[in-house]
Amino acid sequence: MVRITKVHTGGGDSGETSLVDGSRVDKSDARIEIVGTCDEVNALLGLVLMESNRLPDTHSDGGARITVRRVKDVCSAAIGRMQSELFDLGAELACPPGQIPEYMQLVDQADSDRLCEEMDAWNEELEPLESFILPTGVGPIAAMHLARTVTRRLERSMVAIKDEMRPLTLQYVNRLSDWIFVLTRWTSARLGEDETLWIPKGKRELGTAEMTRRQNANR
Repeated sequence: MVRITKVHTGGGDSGETSLVDGSRVDKSDARIEIVGTCDEVNALLGLVLMESNRLPDTHSDGGARITVRRVKDVCSAAIGRMQSELFDLGAELACPPGQIPEYMQLVDQADSDRLCEEMDAWNEELEPLESFILPTGVGPIAAMHLARTVTRRLERSMVAIKDEMRPLTLQYVNRLSDWIFVLTRWTSARLGEDETLWIPKGKRELGTAEMTRRQNANR
């Protein structure tokens, strides 16, 4: 276990910080940017958990809302585990190239494959996707959309120095953003929330013209 006895050390006052091996780098270093973005994803998943826990799981008459409770159970288990794995990932990303300590427990192929297995299981309960989805929805759904986009930013940052990290690490993060996307859709479906689909410009204009025509006809 990590034991932290003091948070404020003053070591970062000059704009530098330490990697796992103790070497010092600027806080603007690409690797530090990656570690910070990984932390952002973790914090956003914490927001997802908070928002899902705020959903009322009983009806006004006191009866249980089974679907809401299922969403809470799935989010609590899946995201709780994911937050721990993101700390594992962050520790690895904070190591200089080729200097990962032997004792460090790394995200492995089984972890990456599990993301695909869970996505497949959730997808079996979903209707096929007919268009892109606009990032909207109630609390936990909107938070998931935000977490997904920041995960994509994490991936883009990692690609910039991909030669300095394990290919499996990049694979895991790529799958993670897809995992969050599918979990978002699954949560929307279970909560009975309609997904807001993107309508291309041409079709939007046709829809607006038809609406105007009908309004004029009713005058």
